[in-house]
Amino acid sequence: MSNVQKMRDLYDALGRGDMPTVLGAMDPGIEWREAEGNPYEPSGKAWRGPDAVVQNLFMRLATEWDGFTVHPGEFHDAGSTVVVEARYTGTYKHTGKVLDAQVCHVWKIRDGKVIGFQQFVDTGQLQDVQDTR
Repeated sequence: MSNVQKMRDLYDALGRGDMPTVLGAMDPGIEWREAEGNPYEPSGKAWRGPDAVVQNLFMRLATEWDGFTVHPGEFHDAGSTVVVEARYTGTYKHTGKVLDAQVCHVWKIRDGKVIGFQQFVDTGQLQDVQDTR
């Protein structure tokens, strides 16, 4: 199976809420980086391991958002790296503000497992929907 197909399958699993499949695709030592300035990790420092991704991101998305969804678009094959153009949509519960943001994900794969993730997004959009002012 190609790395692009692995990523397509991962996004499909994410869309179904199939977390065992999503987490099973990750290497135990995965390094996951949100974009610098992202409210969930403004420094852009890596979270290490699937448990850190669940606690720092997936749990928060599930509890703080209504209908948070990743809509993958184009998948670009770069060998052991797959780049995905996508959009985020959802409503932030605390403010009621709606997000519709363009995003790019860069995935690094080794031996069939995801070893790295880097998000690129207009973090100002993320900050605006979470701003209570």
